Amino acid sequence: MSATDTPEKTVPRLVEKYRQEVAPALREQFGYTNPMQIPRLVKIAVNMGIGKAVENKARIEHAQRELAAIVGQKPTVRVARNAIAGFKIREGYPVGCAVTLRGARMWEFFDRFVTIAIPRIRDFRGFPKKLDGRGNYSVGLAEQSIFPEISLDRIEFVQGMDVTFVTTAKTDEEGFALLQQLGFPFRK
Repeated sequence: MSATDTPEKTVPRLVEKYRQEVAPALREQFGYTNPMQIPRLVKIAVNMGIGKAVENKARIEHAQRELAAIVGQKPTVRVARNAIAGFKIREGYPVGCAVTLRGARMWEFFDRFVTIAIPRIRDFRGFPKKLDGRGNYSVGLAEQSIFPEISLDRIEFVQGMDVTFVTTAKTDEEGFALLQQLGFPFRK
């Protein structure tokens, strides 16, 4: 390889599956005439709300480190917009961290989530088939230890997270078909 050659970018496995299998199947199932009508995955938002961050500031840093290890991208710290006296939260206090994945990182995370992380959930029987009405799907996880990037010995705080899969689907039926074709484990 010479200095003028550019290294080839590898296309994520699920992108190939989407192009070769999923898109044609959705086109046939819903009768799309334009390829731009076919639903696709746009982004994945991962959010960790840290309620105990008021008591212990180290929780935010710990959650940031773990979320960065899981998704491969630095998360942003979310701060409280309003003061809530009952929860001892003032405006501007850090209350969580979040990251939005797009492109190749999104596809790689989706692949790892479905093939590696979900099978590590004990007594898993599938996720409910309830989408948000616009073809997007959100799932809550009780703990971060299902991801192989997290060492069980180094967990200081058990922390849950929300993962939202945002699609271009117009209806829940289209969004459900897209996610199911991509291998998302819904309940039977």
